[in-house]
Amino acid sequence: MKSTVSSKGQITLPGLVRQKLGLRAGTPVEFELREDGVLVRKGVRGVHPVDALFGTLKVERSVDELIDEMRGPRPPARRRPRRR
Repeated sequence: MKSTVSSKGQITLPGLVRQKLGLRAGTPVEFELREDGVLVRKGVRGVHPVDALFGTLKVERSVDELIDEMRGPRPPARRRPRRR
């Protein structure tokens, strides 16, 4: 599938792509630059529920300490041999 960039920097997404991703007029999309090109993903409207709660939990200890308490202490980090 191909599309051409217009003089305004716009492209037309092929109908099959729009249909497969459920894209309609006004649907947000996200672009991720990669080494070999660009990834286009269907976006989300508004604020993600987790983002809306970010920063509201007040804890007296670090998150790492809380996780260690729930899961148990972390195993010691293994050292990898250096490659030459």
